[in-house]
Amino acid sequence: MALANRLLSLADRIVSPTSVHAHCDLPCGVYDPAQARVEAESVKAIMEKYNASDDPYFRERATVIKEQVAGECNRHLDVLWYQYFTPAHLEKYPQLHELFWTAKKTTSQAKRTADIAIADKLLDSIKQIGDIFWETKKA
Repeated sequence: MALANRLLSLADRIVSPTSVHAHCDLPCGVYDPAQARVEAESVKAIMEKYNASDDPYFRERATVIKEQVAGECNRHLDVLWYQYFTPAHLEKYPQLHELFWTAKKTTSQAKRTADIAIADKLLDSIKQIGDIFWETKKA
């Protein structure tokens, strides 16, 4: 009987899934570009350590971790772009689309390189997004 109830419960969730529109399970309304910035700073620090090491095992581990951290940075950018910023923000700040495109493209590049200039470009994009974010919070 317990198995049948679990199967019915699973079937109910598949047929009528719960819709969630937040970066977590509870739409909290808390957004901050600092989350993306911290991940981008970590990417840069990992690149610096990678470049300073000749240990192939360390470098391999650093590459894996850098890719994961860059993925988290990308996810935090997605949260801001898809959940915080609105069409009204885009109307007032038309450069937002290009800033997010550049930041996300640069995050992808950061996964494939240890070039500090890429990390700096990512940090610059996130800073510009953050400046606009905080301007919108004042309004």
